[in-house]
Order: sequence, then structure tokens, then C-alpha cells
Amino acid sequence: MEALHEEMPFDLDFHPSSPLVATSLITGELNLFRYAAESPPERLFVAKAHKESCRAVRFVESGKVILTGSADCSILASDVETGKPIARLEDAHENGINRLVSLTETTVASGDDEGCIKVWDTRERSCCNSFHCHEDYISDMTYVSDSNQILATSGDGTLSVNNLRRNKVKSQSEFSEDELLSVVVMKNGKKVVCGTPSGALLLYSWGFFKDCSDRFLGHAQSVDTMLKLDEETLISGASDGVIRLVGILPNRIIQPLAEHSEYPIEALGMFQPFAALSRFKNHMFSLVTYLCNAAFSNDRKYLGSISHDKMLKLWDLQELLNGQQAVHDDKLGEPNSDDSDDDGMDVDMDPSSSKGSRSTKTSKGQSLGRTTSDFLADL
Repeated sequence: MEALHEEMPFDLDFHPSSPLVATSLITGELNLFRYAAESPPERLFVAKAHKESCRAVRFVESGKVILTGSADCSILASDVETGKPIARLEDAHENGINRLVSLTETTVASGDDEGCIKVWDTRERSCCNSFHCHEDYISDMTYVSDSNQILATSGDGTLSVNNLRRNKVKSQSEFSEDELLSVVVMKNGKKVVCGTPSGALLLYSWGFFKDCSDRFLGHAQSVDTMLKLDEETLISGASDGVIRLVGILPNRIIQPLAEHSEYPIEALGMFQPFAALSRFKNHMFSLVTYLCNAAFSNDRKYLGSISHDKMLKLWDLQELLNGQQAVHDDKLGEPNSDDSDDDGMDVDMDPSSSKGSRSTKTSKGQSLGRTTSDFLADL
């Protein structure tokens, strides 16, 4: 199932209970689609949500409201039935907003261009937590409900653990050589996996966040987005345009699942999609298509993806897992590392004060300038 946008989409999110999917565009527009099996998604409305690019979108309050975050530093709440504005927070951040992630039915977190994270109470429309440990854009966030913490990755090459109960940064990793682009928690909370521009997956043991415990080099190009499928496997989106099923411990590429288009993949997320070009302040990019984001539907029947080709695609997840999409992948079945450590301790560590070398502030989508791998040319 496919739907074409007039302009490039940045983000998408599935409704928590209904067959609806929302997308946000570089033009500041918000789109809402209804989907059904064996038919193209039906566009229900297009609303001009922001003056500048709309980088992030989330359903909140049991799906009654759609939240959007923008490069204009504002957060807008829109009615899911009509698309009309309900409330707007004009100066939610001092810098452009890159990420939104739902925490509970009434709280969401936002991350901006300069590394600031804020937590919002949607009922009170007020900020209840803020964290300022990163020096570059927030590329991804995930919420760990058991410990009431937000894990965040940043363009400064660090991973942070932010405790909501104490309103403090519990731990922060050393600066890595690469930016950290995406994050998922695996192995029943014992491992944290981060994607990087080099294609390596960095594995951190829970409670030991100073440095990664393992590096998996199974991807040839940038891993811009990841979705957790279960405790053992994740779905990755890389800049070669291929969506892959990846095993964690043992680390291996299990199989390629699909190819959104001939363009690189920027993001995948389970109810936490990502804005690919939000890292580019001037929105300049090469004529190579990137998959910007993906997410699971509420019933996990569909995997949704968007790309720089302006297309929204809804894939039947079971068909993908059954290998019904013919995708060639030279990296299939190459386990380049194996991490046997099994530390599950929850060690409360102070954030590192080290100011080691880190990458110059750039966009998460720096792989835009790269040439798409030609091994898919025969398709």
C-alpha cells in the first residue's frame, strides 16, 4: 500500500487503536491517512501546522490529539477528527525541535537542535522536566517505563540516561568516534543498541554506559533508524535503502526484509518516528532518496515507512518476515562480532565529565551526500 505526498515527509506515527497514520512534511504540513488491506491509504486531511518544517509527529491522549514539533521551535496540538489546532506552544524550545516521543498517555518528551530534552504534561500544557547534557542535536529517544527513564542519543556522539523521578542525568557515555543516530533497548533491558553513520551498531550493557561493550559491523552504510521487534531481534533502516532483520547476541544480519526505494533509510520507530532532514538547517540535500522513518501499526500487522521519494509505504509485516519481498543483500549472514557478557546490573553512574574528541556538529543525515550502493541496481 502506497500514498504519495506532494513534498518530502519527515516523520510518521500510527494511531494507538484505529487504522490511521499521520505524517509530517518539510513544508510544515500535517497529513492524516486511513488505511485498509488491499487498498491505497485514504488521505483524510492536510493541515498547515507550522510555518517551517514539521519534523516530528505523535498521537497522544489515547489518539484524540496529534502533536507536532517544528523547526520553528513550536509544538502544536491538533484535533484528530478535523486537523484543526487545539493549542500551540510557540517557544517550547529555544532551538528547532527534532524529536517527539510519547512517555505515558499524558506526557511526551521533545528534543531539539542543541541537545536539550524537555518533558511535557499534555493536560497542564507545561514543562515538568528538562535535561541539558548534550552538545548537539537529539537524534533519537526511547522511554524505559520500568525505571522511568529516557535514553537519548545525540549528534555529539554520546548516549544519556535521564531519570524523570529525580529530574537528573543519571549517566552519560564517553564521546564516541561517530554520531549516535538511533537507539533501542534489547535483551530484557540488559542491552542498549545504538546506530551510527559508519554502519556499526554499538552495544552498551545496562548500568555500564561509559563505553560500549561490543561493536557489530554488519551494515555497510549508516544505520539511521531501528525498531525493536522482540528481545532478540530488531529491524534496521540503513542508508543503502534496505530494511533488514538483525539478530542481537549473537549479532548477525538475519535477512533483508524490503527496499523502500533506491534511496537510503533514515529512520524506523515503534510509535517514535524520526525526521530525516531536520538535521539540515538549510534543508539542502542530494538527489538521492532516503527512507526517513518507519513504525509499526497498533496491531503490529503493518510496518510503515517514508522516504525522500515522498512516498508513504505500508508493508505487511508477516509477509516481510516470511521473505516474500525479493531483496538482495551482500551483507546477509555475516556476523562480525559476538558479545557474550551478561551484565544486568543497574549501576547508577554520574555523567562523564570527560570532554574527549567528538565529531563536528553536523546533521544526522550526513549520509545524504553518499552514493547509494549499486548492488541493488539489478532490481
